[in-house]
Amino acid sequence: MKTIFLIGYMGCGKSTLGRGLAERCDIEFIDLDDHIEALTGKRIRDIFATDGEKFFREIEQRTLVEISSKENVLIACGGGTPCFGDNMNLMNSQGTTVLLETSHNRLFERLKQGRSKRPLIAGLDDRQLESFISEQLSARMPYYRKATATFDSSLLENETQIEQTCETFINRFMLPRKNI
Repeated sequence: MKTIFLIGYMGCGKSTLGRGLAERCDIEFIDLDDHIEALTGKRIRDIFATDGEKFFREIEQRTLVEISSKENVLIACGGGTPCFGDNMNLMNSQGTTVLLETSHNRLFERLKQGRSKRPLIAGLDDRQLESFISEQLSARMPYYRKATATFDSSLLENETQIEQTCETFINRFMLPRKNI
């Protein structure tokens, strides 16, 4: 099986869906941000704070090149990954890119709850967060729209929804199930 890249805006469910699929499928799962943290020994927010976004994007691109040629792997990319360098062309040439889509309101609620863990939005109040999401989505959508497929990731709020969404994804993309 070729590599599947989960892309989309932060909070759309790439990591949640990826982990859920990894539990159910005979496929390796790599969360790109977690992989970068393991390689560098630094948290993403610390890389942003000490070395800047440009440095992070260079590490991200090198890491993406390194892992993108693997087979039978599912990669959850960072929200900005498709928007820098030649990352979308690389991902599209190496496998299937799946844009996870959810409503603006759902993104806002998810990001509001977890904003302290995300360096780009940690210091924003609710009004600023709403505006930030709108502006970033508008700027990033031309890159996201280069994905080879889209998938609705609106229902990932509890275990039942995660189970149902994973089943739909597995069936649609014909992922190999684990032998239990």
